[in-house]
Amino acid sequence: MTSDQALYFLTEMLAAALFVAGPILLATLLVGLIVSVIQVTTQIQEITLSYVPKILATGILLVVLGPWMLSKLTSFAILLYQRLPELG
Repeated sequence: MTSDQALYFLTEMLAAALFVAGPILLATLLVGLIVSVIQVTTQIQEITLSYVPKILATGILLVVLGPWMLSKLTSFAILLYQRLPELG
């Protein structure tokens, strides 16, 4: 394996990880920000109030975006397996 091939696979891996994890992380960030603003304005400092909406948003997104995420990861794995004979 040359360094160009290794960098190509590293770039593809990071892009796949970003595309798969990005929507979940962004949604969790937005829900956390909204809950924090609500907690500051109402002065309710309940710890479960910040975790439960994040868990619900993550679960809903995993159900909705799960097939898309799986197809992205599957296409990356197929790319790796197709290029395997060239690496040896």
